[in-house]
Amino acid sequence: MPIPGKLEVTIKINRLPTEVSTDKNGWKAFQIELGKRSALVRLRPRMWTRLEGAAAAHPAWVAVLTGQMGEDVQKGVFELLQPNLQVFEYKPREAAPAEPPAEG
Repeated sequence: MPIPGKLEVTIKINRLPTEVSTDKNGWKAFQIELGKRSALVRLRPRMWTRLEGAAAAHPAWVAVLTGQMGEDVQKGVFELLQPNLQVFEYKPREAAPAEPPAEG
């Protein structure tokens, strides 16, 4: 007999979505391409403001969206249910200087 479990999805982005729609309550909706599938994400205005603030304040950042995988809204596109957002600033690694070839 199978045991019950919970499927959670974690999506990472590092750019602010450009094609965003706003509903009557101010929630922002956008789609994220995930290879063969896509996720439809709807964020509360406060979460969207946090995402915009990170994009404006930090040159390098990553946002982590977690939630449950919902029903397909269209073929190959599922809705991310109860999304949670965390935003982190990071410093890109500097490219290591190339070492000169060893003489020998």
